[in-house]
Amino acid sequence: MARWTAAVVVCGGLGAGTALGITSMERTDVPGLATGSDGRWEYPKLSLPALPQDVPRPYTDGNEGEIHFADLRKLLLPAPAGATVDPKLNGGWVSVDEYLSQYDKDARVALKQALDESALRHIAARGWTTPDGTTTRIHLVRFKSVAFAEDFKDNALEAGSSDGHFPAGVGSAVIDESTFDVRVPFTVLYGYAETKPFGPEQTRWVHIQAGDTVALITQSRKGEALTVPFQQTVALQNQLLG
Repeated sequence: MARWTAAVVVCGGLGAGTALGITSMERTDVPGLATGSDGRWEYPKLSLPALPQDVPRPYTDGNEGEIHFADLRKLLLPAPAGATVDPKLNGGWVSVDEYLSQYDKDARVALKQALDESALRHIAARGWTTPDGTTTRIHLVRFKSVAFAEDFKDNALEAGSSDGHFPAGVGSAVIDESTFDVRVPFTVLYGYAETKPFGPEQTRWVHIQAGDTVALITQSRKGEALTVPFQQTVALQNQLLG
């Protein structure tokens, strides 16, 4: 089966600018918050969570580990209007085994060993299904510092390489070019779309590394996983992490 052969890397800019952008842009200027008829979902108004007193945001002076000191659960993208939230992925903490269930069975033992040997802190997740049948799952995996997150992304997930790990049930994929336009400071992402032949559903997914946190976003839909809501979801979750 075909495997991916390249990676999409998006980075640059200033972290402070990203934070300001989320909180100050007009609703119609932020991807996903507009109400046009181009297929975008209507998400709640987004803002960055408050930090404990006297701690820096990631990517700022004094935070060499690029640590997200905010509650990781509050950095999860909320479900859009009209979606049904998965009661098992309701924005709280989840187990390592639940996270690993997102990947092919053949990959789980090696990934679990990598997590056991890393400085994993915790995992938060949210999932939902929209009225059109699209199922979205977001997992945020936080490590002790950016070095551990980067090592897990590069050496365990092998994100972007020809040996990288697919989500469960996916046999072949190509780079998802819709993610080329998602540019958030100090983050990297690798987006892919399942290729035919696939079953009744198609899956799109992305791995994001943002400082000490590695995110997995998957979207599956009967027939075809649509480009616009996938790009929109990736952009907004990436903004919250960046």
